[in-house]
Amino acid sequence: MGKKFILNADDFGMSKEFNKAVLDGFNNGFLTSASLCANGKAFSAAVNDILPECSGLGTGVHLNVIEGYSLTKCRFLTDKNGKFNKGYLYFMLNSNKKEVLNELEAEFRAQIELIKKYTKPDHIDSHVHVHGIPAIFKLVCKLADEYGIPYVRTQHEEIYPVPSTQKNLNIPHFINIIKILLLNYFTCINKKTLKNFNIKTNDYLIGVGYTGMMDSMTVEYGLKVLKNDCIAEALIHPCCYTGNIQNSHSAEFAITLDKKLEDKIRRMGFEITNYKNLES
Repeated sequence: MGKKFILNADDFGMSKEFNKAVLDGFNNGFLTSASLCANGKAFSAAVNDILPECSGLGTGVHLNVIEGYSLTKCRFLTDKNGKFNKGYLYFMLNSNKKEVLNELEAEFRAQIELIKKYTKPDHIDSHVHVHGIPAIFKLVCKLADEYGIPYVRTQHEEIYPVPSTQKNLNIPHFINIIKILLLNYFTCINKKTLKNFNIKTNDYLIGVGYTGMMDSMTVEYGLKVLKNDCIAEALIHPCCYTGNIQNSHSAEFAITLDKKLEDKIRRMGFEITNYKNLES
């Protein structure tokens, strides 16, 4: 198989800034994949204006039941106005309840079917990794199999340091390490679930341990620890702002245009690709 690397932009369709980052990152850099958020404010612009300009971009379904408004009528997931108002802990504690799973299935179907009207998705992931919760993961695999979507993201991430005291010695990074341990545990369960469906997944994920601190260095050092043949996906949330606005999303956008990083990744033996190309 060799070593495969996928740079994926989550939150495609959330805003015009996310959309522009996908357009620029794909056409001018080495962004290879983006996950569409069907209930994003800029979804229509993403599929009508950006996708036609990005021939060859891999596209996924970014299931979102955390923020924004639902596409279906939900009693247990939203407020009375249809706005999502539940967090990750709620889904962990309630993921085995039939009424919650039924609403999740209806909403997920609506989001998948809307995206399939505009493009053929090659993978599924989710906002804040909700689909990684084992009972929800099983549901998502069932839907992926039904809709012919070949890959579902899993979240196994190696714990690795980068040469930056500022990035390593802070409370958010400590919290992110706890997230990695939880998601790695879920991934062990979820990979058993994959065997019951005709669904494939990535071997490694990069982007949880340094959430909010992602830059070229965190991607580089995340790949350095992967020695064997594998599919490694780095998830980023790139935004392309105009003017002098700078934040973590701006740094993640810079990853997509970093030619030195692209060269380092290739010299590490990785082929830069996407899930669509892996299927062709």
